Amino acid sequence: MTSNTAAPAVELRAGPREWFGLLVLLLPVTLMTADLGVLWLATPYVTADLRPTSSQLLWTTDIYGFLTCGFLVVMGTLGDRIGRRKLLILGSLGVIVSSLLAAYATSPEMLIVARALLGVAGAAVLPSTLSLIIHMFKDDRQRATAIATWVTALSVGIAVGPVIGGVLLDSWWWGSVFLMGVPVMLVPLLLAPALLPEYKDPNAGRIDLASVVLFLAAILPIVYAVKKFAEIGWSLGNLAALLIGAAFTVVFVRRQNALETPLLDMRLFRTRAFTGALLTLLFGMMALNGVEYLVPQYLLVAGELSPLAAGVWLLPGAAGLILGSQLTPVFAKRIRPAFVITAGLVVTLAGFWLTGIAGPDKDGIVPAALGLAVIMFGVAPISVLGTSLAAGAAPPEKAGSAAATGQTAYDLGLALGIAVTGSIAVAVYRGAVDDNTPAGIPAEAAAAARDTVGGATDAAASLPADLGAQLVAAARDAFTSGFQATAWVSAGLAVVTGVIVLVLLRHIPAIGAPAAEAPAEPEQAGTAESEPGTQPAAAVREESTTRA
Repeated sequence: MTSNTAAPAVELRAGPREWFGLLVLLLPVTLMTADLGVLWLATPYVTADLRPTSSQLLWTTDIYGFLTCGFLVVMGTLGDRIGRRKLLILGSLGVIVSSLLAAYATSPEMLIVARALLGVAGAAVLPSTLSLIIHMFKDDRQRATAIATWVTALSVGIAVGPVIGGVLLDSWWWGSVFLMGVPVMLVPLLLAPALLPEYKDPNAGRIDLASVVLFLAAILPIVYAVKKFAEIGWSLGNLAALLIGAAFTVVFVRRQNALETPLLDMRLFRTRAFTGALLTLLFGMMALNGVEYLVPQYLLVAGELSPLAAGVWLLPGAAGLILGSQLTPVFAKRIRPAFVITAGLVVTLAGFWLTGIAGPDKDGIVPAALGLAVIMFGVAPISVLGTSLAAGAAPPEKAGSAAATGQTAYDLGLALGIAVTGSIAVAVYRGAVDDNTPAGIPAEAAAAARDTVGGATDAAASLPADLGAQLVAAARDAFTSGFQATAWVSAGLAVVTGVIVLVLLRHIPAIGAPAAEAPAEPEQAGTAESEPGTQPAAAVREESTTRA
């Protein structure tokens, strides 16, 4: 069979419209992480106003990430069918509505529902932005730069969110932190039709509703089991939920393999690079977010900082992620992605050590903030290269589904990082509070202190000054012990991630390497190495047709 000739480079390269369109896509991405950061700072105020239980507080924090994970694949596939630009617009509307609902929530339940709706809307926005980038930037190096900028937008959200949130929390009520999303999401609503192309799979077929139900039935019981473990530990109910989730996962996979147009194309997982990228994103983000979630609270509780001051101390972390995101494509042009990612993970170990030695007072502010900056710098290659590898492992018409799957692994890792390490922090906190609660504390006050640090502070206000101060000190020490424990667990996850990377991704060449350096995988020749950052897509298509 005659080989297809690669398109001229001039036809592959993006022009001014694509780069302006990229700016429009970056705004929603920035908002997603900004919203998460401001919620972390607002947690003590939410606790004081709405008085959620520790379980409700945990649901409020991470239900957004879990529902985003649950609906990402569904929304990515929907975007392939109705159009990715259209889905971005619909998701932007959803973010605006749910942000208003969250801002004016009057109960923990209402806030949880609003965050859930925000997660579903976010699931529509995030894969749309990434799949549109893949479609708009066909040149491999431009695409790598665009994806690195996309990851940088996540970093900017982390940087801007706490600062803006600190200003808002110093001046208005906690709900105001959600309102900043309204004007931001108006931008894609107004400019997307003019600057962004519409793209969908012409042969996508109808969405299989049974697959949607099966996918949610597979992931939500597992989510429930993790959440209940955070609340009560292991139980028969938790084990049953895990088994139910696993059973539905098997049924879901079998149905996808039998469908002509599946919700999730399981053939993607036959590619070692795709599977390796997903696992890298999953475990890498788990390692990051367990600590990232607790550092803002640590600065408020142990450091006794105001929200604005805590936001300022979080800026080095965001700067580390921005710097790492911009340097990653530079290194990846000459060094294999696996080695770039592994080197970054080695750097994170120093950051986890710094956060692990932060003490229960203001002296711990510097090591905690510096440690987070080092961790964010070291994790950046995972976000840039892992996302690029996962998103580029599919043909253009399946880019939405592939991007959504990669984003699912990314967001599930973030959510599991909170759930797993957060559960460990809660367990250590409660054990330490039980062991160190001062004698003479009323049972009701002791129970409130065991629930949250905010509960300990509220209970201390009704006690004699000396006894109240002892209770708050015990709670602060207990919180710090939990925070330190998460640092060591996260360091272990970083080591696991490094092993996965070296085993599954070491065969992928540097971005600037010739196509011949990429060894084709026998079962997927012509597709296994088609990711951005490995070799030019045109070269892969040519190699594929030649072998056919």
